[in-house]
Amino acid sequence: MIIRDQIFEYVRNDYGVEPDRPFMNFPSYCVLRHQSSKKWFALIMDVPREKLGLEGAGRVDIINLKLNDPLLVDLLVRQEGYLRGYHISGGNWISVLLDGSVDFEKICAL
Repeated sequence: MIIRDQIFEYVRNDYGVEPDRPFMNFPSYCVLRHQSSKKWFALIMDVPREKLGLEGAGRVDIINLKLNDPLLVDLLVRQEGYLRGYHISGGNWISVLLDGSVDFEKICAL
């Protein structure tokens, strides 16, 4: 939860964006939207580890990020802590584990 809270603080301070919780059945899922277009640029959720192909039981926080560079997506998903976008179609989304395997600063840079 610490990284999730850090991300909320970062987008609030730098972009004036507050998390939106549009899914009544999933109150822990948070969408981050561009203020002008209301399009999503990130989705934070907790998902079962096995749905991501990860070992172990339980759930893990992830952030799905939309990137504009398919080459960057291909490069990142080869590194620890990055996965192809979970539950979002399209080649420009990645999922980043919020378990400490990716530095907070690297997440913010994306």
